Amino acid sequence: MNSLFRAGHNIAMKIPAHEYAQTVSFYRDVLALPEIERAQEGDTPRFQFGDKVLWLDNVPGISQAEIWLEIVTQDLHAAADYLQNNQVIRRDEIEALPEGFAAFWIANPANIIHLVSQSDG
Repeated sequence: MNSLFRAGHNIAMKIPAHEYAQTVSFYRDVLALPEIERAQEGDTPRFQFGDKVLWLDNVPGISQAEIWLEIVTQDLHAAADYLQNNQVIRRDEIEALPEGFAAFWIANPANIIHLVSQSDG
């Protein structure tokens, strides 16, 4: 069993602009999931989704919703080497990460995007 990775706490739903308001309303009003307070107006809505955080990102220009997942590792460099050795495709071009954020993007064989990020523990 590979203990290099574990599930992260974040799930991002990338939502087309034409479906965005209805999707946010679905999680907020229909399912009534607890919404996590936003630091400032305009921040991405986030909801408690069990022990995970569901981020609802408005992405103009896409035609259908996508799910992006987070996996974490305690050794980002070893994880990058391991994934490369197993022919996993890096997708760093899809979304810029904040400067200094220890992470990178990959895609699984079905082209589901994963954020591989450094864990503190």
